[in-house]
Amino acid sequence: MSLIELVEAGDLAGVVRELGGLTPAQRKENDVALATRRAVMNTEWNRYSETEMDAQLAAELGCQDSASAAADWLCVIENRRMSAAGRADGTWLVDVIDLRPVEWRVELAGLLSERLQRGWAGRFAFLEHLIHDTGCPVPTSDAFLTSWLGDRGSGHQERPAYLKGGVRGADLRERLRGDPWTAMLLPLAVARPGAELPLENLAEISLAEPGLIDRDVLAVRCYALLSDTAPWYLNSLKAMELTPAEHAKLSAPRAELLDRGLERLLQDGTRMEVRPWLDLLRLMAPAPAEHAAVARDYLELLDGSPPVADYAQEILAGLDEIGLVERELAGEASERVLLRPEKKLVRAQLSWLDRAAKRDPARAGQVVMAAATAFDHRDAALQERALAVVGRHFKAAGESVLPELRAAAERLGPVLSARAAELLGMPSDGAAEPLADVLPVVPEPRPVPGPLATVAEVAEEVAAVIAGDQDVVAFERALDGLVRHAHLDRAALAAALEPVSRKEPRWRFDCAPEHLYAVARAVADPEPYEYFLRRGNGEFSLAGELLAARLVEAGELVASGAQPFLLAVPTLSTGALDAAVLVERLAACEGLGVTPGRVDLAQALLRVTPAADRQVLSAAENLGSEAGKRLAAWLRAGGLPHQDSEPSDWDTARKRWRSPARPGLTLDPPMPKEVAKLLGPYERRKHYVVDPPEAFWFAQLPHHRDVVAARDYVDSRQTDRGWTAALPFMAESGGPAGFAVHMVLAQSTSTSRPADRGPAVDAMLVLAARGQLDATLLGRQIAVRVHEGGVLANRLVETLRTMADTGAHGTVWAVLEGALPGLLGDKPVRGAAELLALAVECASHCGASGEVAEVTAVAQRTGSSLVVKNARALREVLLRTGHAAR
Repeated sequence: MSLIELVEAGDLAGVVRELGGLTPAQRKENDVALATRRAVMNTEWNRYSETEMDAQLAAELGCQDSASAAADWLCVIENRRMSAAGRADGTWLVDVIDLRPVEWRVELAGLLSERLQRGWAGRFAFLEHLIHDTGCPVPTSDAFLTSWLGDRGSGHQERPAYLKGGVRGADLRERLRGDPWTAMLLPLAVARPGAELPLENLAEISLAEPGLIDRDVLAVRCYALLSDTAPWYLNSLKAMELTPAEHAKLSAPRAELLDRGLERLLQDGTRMEVRPWLDLLRLMAPAPAEHAAVARDYLELLDGSPPVADYAQEILAGLDEIGLVERELAGEASERVLLRPEKKLVRAQLSWLDRAAKRDPARAGQVVMAAATAFDHRDAALQERALAVVGRHFKAAGESVLPELRAAAERLGPVLSARAAELLGMPSDGAAEPLADVLPVVPEPRPVPGPLATVAEVAEEVAAVIAGDQDVVAFERALDGLVRHAHLDRAALAAALEPVSRKEPRWRFDCAPEHLYAVARAVADPEPYEYFLRRGNGEFSLAGELLAARLVEAGELVASGAQPFLLAVPTLSTGALDAAVLVERLAACEGLGVTPGRVDLAQALLRVTPAADRQVLSAAENLGSEAGKRLAAWLRAGGLPHQDSEPSDWDTARKRWRSPARPGLTLDPPMPKEVAKLLGPYERRKHYVVDPPEAFWFAQLPHHRDVVAARDYVDSRQTDRGWTAALPFMAESGGPAGFAVHMVLAQSTSTSRPADRGPAVDAMLVLAARGQLDATLLGRQIAVRVHEGGVLANRLVETLRTMADTGAHGTVWAVLEGALPGLLGDKPVRGAAELLALAVECASHCGASGEVAEVTAVAQRTGSSLVVKNARALREVLLRTGHAAR
């Protein structure tokens, strides 16, 4: 049988025998045939058995015409099965190579030693066999040194009987002691910069018996490697506990490594990014003198992320403890740290100052002035701690610091101000004058400009909407412009829109204003372009389904040119439509004999502002078309009835959230199915609304924002980015701000991204300015959501504090006053201390008084937990303000 036939039969032994008798010419001829067969095998390896594959590989290796070609073949990644040299059934590799003369095998060993890569365990085992088998000199290339040390450190030293080499031993040290190559190779591997010395092996090497390697050489190499790479492997540094003499010898590389670590920490990063560098510096354990030399760098690190600042603070406090830095550094550090939000850092800084003054009373003046910086901190508990430090040391500081301390104490809250006044001998003027809430100017809806006059203006507005402009007015004018100008001159409009139609909008799960693109396409394409409806099946939001129906109908109107304009274009930016304007539009349609689109008329009715003007009602009654009669009846009935969204007994259980009530309306005569779905009896959705809510949702029902909030907002994924972006538009919209609107606001106080809480704050402030925020209802909802887990107290504090910082202390207090009864009780919720601290601040600013029974109950408990202390402070503020008022 020929070599190819033996390969195809999977006769591995026969292949080896046949290779032994081939001439160079025959090897070359078979190599071509084997390459052709290999190309086919590469596409379907799973079809072949292990024996068939081994036969193919053995034949390929045996047909290489030179040692260099064989080395190339062995190093090809596709021949990874050559790593099977360590398998019990891998004898064919040795058998094939043994067919060649010793000189050829020696040359192959030299070539492989230059091309080894770390991790090629099987190839190294084979190379080691060649070296022992041929008796050739042990290679000393960088690649060989790296592979040798990696192999000895890997622990995989068991070799099959047909391979020579390998060293037994439980760990690296034992294997190095038993390896005859160690005396020659280990010093080379450690000293030669080109060898990739595995950092994870250094620890074990350093613990080897004396004489195995020079510790000085190893330590220098260790620091050199750590200076050249990110410090992912630190065992070596941890194991090499340097003696004082070694510290002195390695002062230069240690200083270089310390500088590099500090330089990297100054760049900062995420916790995971800075952690290895912090570990490196801790394991280096620089001497105090080494730290002191770069103390200013540590001072800069105090502005970094919490882990970096914490480490720098620890080092600087230690240096101050032993007097290796100037005293003023504690004050500079305090300026950087004491107003940071991280409480742990602030507490540690105050403790540092306290220890410094106890250790050296001469520093008391500096300490109390530094501690007073924390009087401006937002957290009342930290203010109290700072005041305690001042109280312990201000007498030692002397009279000279009192004026500045008294000025700083004036910035404290009312409870602490009283303590500071007593401590520092300040006059007490009683309760401060309450501050009125600073609320935004109530925004007035903008009038919608007249229709777009030219096709160029239409194209410009359409392009903006397709690009993502969510402005309701821009969308409505662009949609009307397409219908209006398609009726006047469709060809001219198509030419103007041609550049706009080249790029589709971004993909959206929900139907959105960007899908105006479909109507723009319909100008040039008689077939309505409905790509945005492909998902369907209830995956659109309810508002999205109505929008999609409007766009489909508009596409049909554009194609037919049957309607000169749209009825539903609003007259105000909220989406509201003046009744007199709608009467005029319907009268114009009647004069032209035009029957308006069903969806367009339905959207117009949903938007029209109920008219009390007798003249407008009379004009509507005089309309003769079916659409006109529908409008007249709609206005007579006062428009769409209000639907109350508050469920009964929703907060009775305190820990169970209830969905808003959604009774639904049955309209007679009926409206299009999309409108009936939006307003009718609620049906639980099969899918979440994936895309975030948008302003057009509320613009569809500008007098009934509570209905929108009760339906689509509840079903949207509230953790998605941009979920709160439409809330300011909701606040500016019309209709009662009921249970559902406040429910949306309650949930938005705890979104995961702080940037997404900004629109929620804006919405609450606008509603408060308009007198439409029910702070007590909002507070009760928040309490239930905190218990249920839908609102996290720490995020809630951040949101409410952002509101308070705008000057709305009274509004925030009213919300907290509604929330605290549900958040305290027998077991206050986690985060109650922070909420009580914020309540103290807001109540004192706005002059709140009275009693909150649950706060009083907590304040009367024994103990000194932060919750109890803050409850007592709040009770004191409320009682003091009440007494002052009387």
